[in-house]
Amino acid sequence: MFKDSEFTNALVEFDNPDLLEYEFFTEAMDVKVYRKFIPASGLYEYKVFGGLECQADICQQVYMDIAYRKVWDSYVAELSEIATDGVDVIYWNVKYPFPLANRDYTYQRECKHFSHNGKNTWVILSTSCNSELVPLKRKVIRVDDFHQYMVIQEDGHDRTRAFMHYYDNPKGMIPTWLINWAAKAGIPSFLKSMKDACQSYPDYKRNSVKKNASS
Repeated sequence: MFKDSEFTNALVEFDNPDLLEYEFFTEAMDVKVYRKFIPASGLYEYKVFGGLECQADICQQVYMDIAYRKVWDSYVAELSEIATDGVDVIYWNVKYPFPLANRDYTYQRECKHFSHNGKNTWVILSTSCNSELVPLKRKVIRVDDFHQYMVIQEDGHDRTRAFMHYYDNPKGMIPTWLINWAAKAGIPSFLKSMKDACQSYPDYKRNSVKKNASS
């Protein structure tokens, strides 16, 4: 799906971030966010660096677990894995506040594990793709310009070091200032939700096993 070089490039930037064309944007919960203006869209792409107080293997599982994401992320309207021939394709419908329309995505995703600098490291690549399996929905805007890569590495027993490079174009008549405000305000909220989700994940998995065993 993705080239080996794309995973390698993500690891290279994890070690030596390229911020030459980026400006500092915001900081929250030991995480710093930088952004670069994209003239073609009038939007920004982001690079995020920092750490979370959770184990890296749990952080990776939480990030990849679609069923659990629907439990802890209040912005999920729909989220599912699409059956394809050997390609991990995700459908994601995101709630937007009234009066804005929801946005939805179909995107490919792949995760690989590495021993990088002697530490367990996961690289997760995602990019939008066209999927005829999910028709366009009424009053939902399809986002077709999205890419993200995430690097997650163990940094002590109960701490994760992470890096993310992210861009999407939500389209529609959303003022640029509102998008930028949402990016700044949403980061602390998402990080707290992610941290809480990681802490609750072992209990969620145990309960899921018990539920499956009794059914």
